[in-house]
Amino acid sequence: MRWLPIVLASVLLFPGAAPGEDKVLDWVKVTDKAEWQARDSSGELVYQDQLWILGGWFDSFAAPPRDVWKSPDGKSWDLVTKEAPWKYSDLPMSLVFNDRMWMLGGWYNGRLPGHGATNEVWSSADGLTWEPVTKAAGWSPRLAAGAVVFKGRMWILGGTENYYFGDEKSPKNDVWSSADGKEWKQEVANAPWSPRAYHSAVVHDGKIWILGGGNYVPSYHARNDVWCSSDGVNWEQVTENAPWSPRLWFSAVVHRDRIWVLGGWSNNPSRNWGDVWYSQNGKDWTQLRSNVSWKERHEHSAYVFKDKIWVAGGHAKPLNSEVWSLEVPPNFFEGR
Repeated sequence: MRWLPIVLASVLLFPGAAPGEDKVLDWVKVTDKAEWQARDSSGELVYQDQLWILGGWFDSFAAPPRDVWKSPDGKSWDLVTKEAPWKYSDLPMSLVFNDRMWMLGGWYNGRLPGHGATNEVWSSADGLTWEPVTKAAGWSPRLAAGAVVFKGRMWILGGTENYYFGDEKSPKNDVWSSADGKEWKQEVANAPWSPRAYHSAVVHDGKIWILGGGNYVPSYHARNDVWCSSDGVNWEQVTENAPWSPRLWFSAVVHRDRIWVLGGWSNNPSRNWGDVWYSQNGKDWTQLRSNVSWKERHEHSAYVFKDKIWVAGGHAKPLNSEVWSLEVPPNFFEGR
């Protein structure tokens, strides 16, 4: 994680442009420096009409932060609490479910009691008071899993049991679901997609989608495959190689009936990405290009909020606390 980015440009055609005429739709920098300390690997949510940032990573030699921040506009941020009771806030899984915020799993790297992953589950109705729903969910302690809400349940998909100190057995390809966060059902012990972490999962077109990811240590491997499932149990490979490069630590959201892939990191050579791609079917992808965009980064937070796509923080050499937004006009895809 947190490697040196390489500058990469992006560009995007504007709807209504005449044939052959390239007009651009640019990202807008909402703030150059939010009130929270620059970070990556945070939990992120849209809850009660606010953007939320939860914990994250400052460096590999200190315990991860436990602060919680919220914002009604991406520019002005309020500190909800400086120290939430959960401590495994590096690469946690975060969801909104049953009108509550949820923090699941994650990694801790500090002094005592040392490093490790967790299978704790926490929930909150206000970001200040957190309830320990379970100290040991059915799935093994892990971080960087896919997490979605689908058919009235929370789902955990893959992830890795160890971060800096793992082996080839650390990444998982199991699938779990829960209606209450306490009791978890293993839906699949070994899904047909390869064991992975640092991937993205979204819900689109009545299905769960798994995109990219892979492993970091002891050997790096990354993918750009796409899988989907209408029940979380039976999986179909949509494409083995999407046109975006194999990557870890990227973000994905769903907006305007499309899946969007944003940024990330890949190795050999080590580089950050600043590209943005969208697809309606998971197989055919189009690169979104802009003259003005955020600097290449990984482990940023991404949201869909107030009918826009948002990017916040992440590692862009160095860590930052920028917030960007992109408005995609409803008619943008007409004729495309």
